[in-house]
Amino acid sequence: MNIPQSSFPRIIIIGGGFGGIALAKKLSKKEVQVVLIDKHNYHTFQPLLYQVSTGGLEPDSIAYPIRKVLQGYPNFYFRLAEVLQIDTGKRKIKTNIGEIQYNYLVVATGSETNFFGNKNIKTLGMAMKTIPQSLNLRSLILENFEQALLTDDLHERDSLMNFVIVGGGPTGVELAGALAEIKKGILPKDYPDLDTRRAQINLIQGSDRILPAMSEVASKKAEQFLEGLGVHVWKNVRVTDYDGKLVTTNNDISFNSETLVWAAGVKAVNIEGLDAKELLSRGNRLKVNRFNQVEGFNEIFAVGDVAQMETEAFPNGHPMMAQPAMQQGEHLGENLVRIVENKALKPFKYRDKGSMATVGRNKAVVDLPKFKFQGVFAWFVWMFVHLYFLIGFRNRVVVFINWVYNYIRFDREARLIIRPFKKIHQ
Repeated sequence: MNIPQSSFPRIIIIGGGFGGIALAKKLSKKEVQVVLIDKHNYHTFQPLLYQVSTGGLEPDSIAYPIRKVLQGYPNFYFRLAEVLQIDTGKRKIKTNIGEIQYNYLVVATGSETNFFGNKNIKTLGMAMKTIPQSLNLRSLILENFEQALLTDDLHERDSLMNFVIVGGGPTGVELAGALAEIKKGILPKDYPDLDTRRAQINLIQGSDRILPAMSEVASKKAEQFLEGLGVHVWKNVRVTDYDGKLVTTNNDISFNSETLVWAAGVKAVNIEGLDAKELLSRGNRLKVNRFNQVEGFNEIFAVGDVAQMETEAFPNGHPMMAQPAMQQGEHLGENLVRIVENKALKPFKYRDKGSMATVGRNKAVVDLPKFKFQGVFAWFVWMFVHLYFLIGFRNRVVVFINWVYNYIRFDREARLIIRPFKKIHQ
């Protein structure tokens, strides 16, 4: 890998997500050699992926070069590679570009879409966890309307304009709201010769309320917002299968749809060598102690979505969201310096700063530790927080300008089919 030898201990970080980047920043200017490895050369701001899928933002406005994050940091190295295996005995990792030894290893591989073993949904449905997946979804949505113009079959036309979103968490709720606004404000102008009023957005949730991780007040208000936008919210319904055209559920309800978006769960991304059953907990997450050390190892750590730290307050581990990952990354950075300096480690304690979701223009729900509010003010808070946590001044400016333009003109300029996406059919 052409990483020079150093007298400093070598810390390898696998993954350039929220946890990995936070850790890398914390270790800057410390007497350690840091090697960050990721199969992409950019960090993705995943909370805004749905806006890429719906043409609100271009992908480069929510992505940031990892090398630019590390610019000016001494003893920092980035390698574009895919990690294939971890050899815990020899303290080295194997990648598609070679092998490298480590003194300390941090797994920050994040999570991927969990299809819960349903192969048809995995093959024929759409995920929205990466930028390429979001671009595929954007292309498919637009291509469906183009195809709807060309068919005389009313049943097929309705199927092309019927969208089924599975999962009532923040991702599903925000995507449903964005699609509803496109139906209301953009489709009639883009497709005047198509009866876009027949387009449907269906949000399916397996439990008795959407946004189950938030307060009941937020859930109810979000549902009201969605229904006001014309979204059909289906609760206590589980999708069981999808053949590319028909969505079947655990009851008599079914949907004819050419587009099923799966946002019903995630699971940790594991690497061979740390995938033994005794190391894994629910969701394939690695069991870690209060210092983020993987059980059974003093020199291997895990942060973020891949880490399962069970505490009294969080018996099932911390939420698989950006905040826990960032806080764990920063805290582990301090602890790794303590290890190098032969000092005692400090246990991690999560500071819950709240959660939020936007449902559309002037509509959002926010749950803070001491306050809960909804509506226009919540929407502005949501925008400010997301702008604040975007990496890079340019990205913040571009996203802000896009949002202002979209708000004033009620438009989404990025509804472009840059690369056509051909869906697999059975």
